[in-house]
Amino acid sequence: MSNKNRTTLYIGVTSDLEVRVLQHKAGLSKFTKRYNLFDLLYFERIMGMENAIAREEPAPLN
Repeated sequence: MSNKNRTTLYIGVTSDLEVRVLQHKAGLSKFTKRYNLFDLLYFERIMGMENAIAREEPAPLN
């Protein structure tokens, strides 16, 4: 999720994308409400919550 100026980015994992986006747009997340992050920019469908969480983590620095 991001704001209209694309200055702040929220990354998360959910098992129900539609519900989670509606929660963000309704202001139920303190972080997304504080920074007006109402635009879904990108999503990936990943099998297994553990795999999704691993994908969410930043890549290690070499």
